[in-house]
Amino acid sequence: MTTRIAFIGLGIMGLPMATNLVRAGYDVHAYNRSERSFEGTLAGSIAEAVTDADVIVTMLPDSPDVSAVVLGADGVLASAAEGALLIDMSSITPATAREVAAAAADAGVRALDAPVSGGEQGAIDGSLSIMVGGSAEDFEAARPVLEVLGATVVHVGPAGSGQTVKAANQLIVAGTIGLVAEALTFLDAHSVDLEPAVAVLAGGLAGNRILDRKAAGMIAHSFDPGFRIDLHHKDLGIVVDSARDAGVAIPLGAVAAQLMSAARAQGHGSLDHSALLLVIESLSRRPA
Repeated sequence: MTTRIAFIGLGIMGLPMATNLVRAGYDVHAYNRSERSFEGTLAGSIAEAVTDADVIVTMLPDSPDVSAVVLGADGVLASAAEGALLIDMSSITPATAREVAAAAADAGVRALDAPVSGGEQGAIDGSLSIMVGGSAEDFEAARPVLEVLGATVVHVGPAGSGQTVKAANQLIVAGTIGLVAEALTFLDAHSVDLEPAVAVLAGGLAGNRILDRKAAGMIAHSFDPGFRIDLHHKDLGIVVDSARDAGVAIPLGAVAAQLMSAARAQGHGSLDHSALLLVIESLSRRPA
C-alpha cells in the first residue's frame, strides 16, 4: 500500500490501533507526546508526522487535547496537505467534533469523527465498533483504514453524529457495569458461587458484553485498566451535558454518572471502569 498515515496519540488504545495499521501494510508515521516504542516510524513533532500524509488519525484523551492538537498553531491543520482525510477517533463532545470539521473544511481537509468502543482488547484484536460522523463520501474514503481497526464500522450521520452515538454507548456501558456490580455484590452477600452464577446469567436474557468481558476480573478484584474510570467519568460528563442541552431526561444515566464520579473521588480513577464494583461494595459495607 502507498497510503501514508499520520497517527497522533499512542496511548492504551492508540498504540495497538497504529500497530495494526502497520501490520496491514500502511506507511504509518506516529507522534506521541511521551516516548513510546512503535513498529512504524516515530515522528519528532505533529508537523513531521502530518506532512505529506494522506490520512491523519488522532486518538487523544479529551476535547481540549483534540482542539490543541488539531487546531493549534503547530497542530494538524497547520501542516496537513489539502485534500488529506482527518479521522478523529477520540471520544470528545459533539460540539468539538463539529468545530474541528468546520475548521478542517476551511483548510481544505476532509474530516470525520469516528470514536470507538471495545476497549484495549478490541483495539489489539482490530475488532472495535466504530461510529462515524461526516459526509458519506468521506466515510467511504476512510473505510479501508477503519476496517483494519474495527469489525463494526458504521456511518451514523453528519459531523458530530459519531460522538453523539459514542455518548449513548458510554451511557449504556456505565449503566450495565453498575448493574453487574450490584448483581455480583448481591450474589456474594447470599454466599452464591459467583463463577457459575455468571455463566448462567450470561446464557440468558441478562447476558451482555460486560458479563462476558469484565465479570471474571470483577470477581477476582483485578482492575488493570482497559478503559480507565477517569476516561469514563469524562465521557459521562459529555452525556449529562448533551442530554441537558437537548432537554432529555436520563435518570438512570445520572445515577451512573454519580457512581463513576464517586469511584474517581475514592481514588480509583486509574483503574478499569469495572472497578465501579468497589463503590457498590463500599455502599453495601462489604469491602473486598
